[in-house]
Amino acid sequence: MRILHLISSGGFYGAERVIVTLASKLNQIGHQTCIGVFHNFRHPNTEIADEAKVRNLPVQLIPCDGRLDCGAVRTLRALLEKVAPEMLHTHGYKADVYGYLATRDSNITRISTCHTWHDNDLKDYLYGVLDRTVLRRFKMTVAVSEAVAKRLRDAGVAAASIRIITNGIDVEEFSRGQPSLCADLRPNERLVGLVGRLAPEKGIQYFLEAVPIVLRSYPEVRFVVIGDGPERQNLARTARALGIEETVRFAGKLQVMPGVYASLDILVSSSLWEGLPMTILEALAAAIPVIATAVGAVPMVVLHEQTGLLVPAADAKALAGGIIRLLQDCELRERLADQGNQLVRQQFSAETMTTQYLRLYNELRAAG
Repeated sequence: MRILHLISSGGFYGAERVIVTLASKLNQIGHQTCIGVFHNFRHPNTEIADEAKVRNLPVQLIPCDGRLDCGAVRTLRALLEKVAPEMLHTHGYKADVYGYLATRDSNITRISTCHTWHDNDLKDYLYGVLDRTVLRRFKMTVAVSEAVAKRLRDAGVAAASIRIITNGIDVEEFSRGQPSLCADLRPNERLVGLVGRLAPEKGIQYFLEAVPIVLRSYPEVRFVVIGDGPERQNLARTARALGIEETVRFAGKLQVMPGVYASLDILVSSSLWEGLPMTILEALAAAIPVIATAVGAVPMVVLHEQTGLLVPAADAKALAGGIIRLLQDCELRERLADQGNQLVRQQFSAETMTTQYLRLYNELRAAG
């Protein structure tokens, strides 16, 4: 089967990891996948294309200036003619809209995965309205969790055209990681990390506000934020205002993530809203204990007191309390990490995700 994945990327984060992992697994079992990536010259964000090339996956950049670009529609149509896919699999509102415009007069089956969406401001809200309008014309929309599926139904996408497929990761890749961030740590220092795009919905300011509280009990602990995004300067100012700029390291984007997770003693997810965050799955695959806010699909993976600790969103004191509890209880850390690792292996592997997508592709192809 020939499948073209399409995305407008903001970096190499959760959705991008899903696409690369899914495409790799499909190719390994004899299917033909290609990844189309929109390229805005002012904001390139083509890391997914770089990763695809490393994995020997066919990839094509599609120039697009960020507005409704008729040239991008023509380029996408040319790519579709070249690849001749049976499925166009889009990811995100821009890919949904351009994918629809390029295929509305063709018999290519359109499928979209909705990883999540953000209504942070009027622009995002309007994009979301356009996206849901377009998705009603897709054969199927995949939601990564029931919470995302409910938002799609509430937005008018027919329930019959929604399928839930949870994200999956290459568990063995993350289980084999060797620490890569510990060179400057003293022997008694432990490292607490947050991985994610530096954007408002990630709630990173609450993570930073939790740091001084933790330091009162554990002054030897160090903290790291891995990722980049529009809030980086604001978060750096917050760290300075809190007096923790020497304790918290902003590491930026890092590509070799198994080594990052292997360096951490605890992973924190402070999001205000989420779909199904890949960073939690990856940390648990690396057998790293997790404390996370109880938002979106997070409670599907972080079962409180079983595979991790859950705290309310936007609550720095609760976040600090969870971190302190994990720091002081080695047995609890080990138990949560082990049980979380088992859960990911059983329910959130790349193989399971690929099997579910392939079953859906075959259903849609058979339905015509």
